[in-house]
This record gives sequence, structure tokens and C-alpha cells, in this order.
Amino acid sequence: MKKGILGKKIGMTQVFTKNGKLIPVTVIAVEPNVVTQIKTVEKDGYNAIQLGFDTIRESLSNKPKLGHLAKANTTPKRFLREIRGVDVSHYELGQELKANVFNEGELVDVTGISKGKGFQGNIKRHNQSRGPMGHGSQYHRGVGSLGTLLPARVLKGKKLPGHMGSETTTIQNLEVIQIDLDNNIILVKGNIPGPKKALVIIKSAIKKDSKIMEQEELISYVEIPVEEATREEVSLKDEIKNEEIATETTVEIEDNTEESSQVTE
Repeated sequence: MKKGILGKKIGMTQVFTKNGKLIPVTVIAVEPNVVTQIKTVEKDGYNAIQLGFDTIRESLSNKPKLGHLAKANTTPKRFLREIRGVDVSHYELGQELKANVFNEGELVDVTGISKGKGFQGNIKRHNQSRGPMGHGSQYHRGVGSLGTLLPARVLKGKKLPGHMGSETTTIQNLEVIQIDLDNNIILVKGNIPGPKKALVIIKSAIKKDSKIMEQEELISYVEIPVEEATREEVSLKDEIKNEEIATETTVEIEDNTEESSQVTE
């Protein structure tokens, strides 16, 4: 079954497995999404759910959007996006979707708008090669030949300098490494499109739908309180304390023995 959720790219970091493997991950903040509309084949011609993401002030919205969101009994949202091809029978208007909509080890496709690069030449934009850099060369980083003698015009599709980036891009088959429900965060293996704080859409992988990868146990840096520690850990701590006390007692006895021997002499 296809599913999806909206999130915000936070940045990249890395996690380690217990066997010493380093995994680069992207952190995606997933504030609870609200189902603001349910579309069906009978009414709209296709099945889809509309999700609202990123709560904003009422003054930043408009009346049509406020009226639309009032049907779902939710606060104004900055983004409204559709997830097509889902089983609409599993959703209700106003329902909240959290990070646990996906499972650890699941493969997903992440869609976002790539970073804008501005106006760029052919070498950076299309990965073309430059010409000789000697003084006699008349061709260094130019476009090169624009076509043949006839039809005496530049053919459509010719790779030329122009605006680069700011395009809708999808990275496929990324593995969900970890899900943190307390902080509403999803860790996805590898990089995803867009700058920090950009909107991204996480959907089930199209090419490898419902495939779960084998998960490796990650190293946790959270300190476990004594109340939650296992009996073995508590007993081990007690043994260490007893050994330290016994060592201190032995040292005191030896010191007292030395003092008494000096007094006797």
C-alpha cells in the first residue's frame, strides 16, 4: 500500500552501527501532518489524500484556505500537498499522521526542489569539456559549435548556458535508518534534494514497494537511568563499589600496621 508524509529537511549527520559501520543520514523533521481532504475516484476521478504541514499564524493565511482547513478542524498550514494512489479507506478527515507511518528499514522516494545555482555555463550546467587553455586557442570555456550550415539555425534541445537548479527532483530507494517519535524525526540514508528547511515529500518507493531492508543495530548514546537499568548492570555496579571499598579498607589496615610498627620500635 502506498503512503506518504510531508517533512522539512534539517541537515545531514552520521550514525554508527555496533559493528563499526558509519552511515551518512539526512535528518527530516516531520511535524504531525493533518489530512485536510480525501479525494475518491467517484467524486474526483482518482484516489488521493491532501496533507497539511507546517502550522502558521491565521494572519498569514487567506479566507479560502481557512475555510478549506476548517472542514478538517485544524489550524492554518503553510503547505498543502497531495499523495496519490493511496487506499483512502484507511484515512479520515482531520486525522494526524506522524513519523511512524513508515518503518525502519523501509525504502522510500524523497521529492524536493533542488538548490538554485543561478545562471551557469555549459561546463558546470551540462558537464561539458573545456578547450585548450593556451594563448593561441580561441576556445576555452565557450559553447562550441551551435550546429551545421543548414538549416542555418540553432536546433531545439541544444545544450546552452542558462538557469541551473531549482527543479523538482526525486531521489529513489532511500532506506529509513531510524524513526524518533519523541522528536518527530526520520533519519534517511544518503542525501536528499533541497537546501536546509526546505519542504520534502516522503513516499513509498515505486520501484521497490513494500521492501524492508535488513536493519543493523545502531549505537545509542542515551544514558540509561538506574531505575531502568537491568539487574545485571545494577549488580555489576554494586560489585565495583564493594571492590573499591575493600581496597580502601586494605590500604587503611596496612597504614595502621606501619604506624604501630614504628611506635614499637
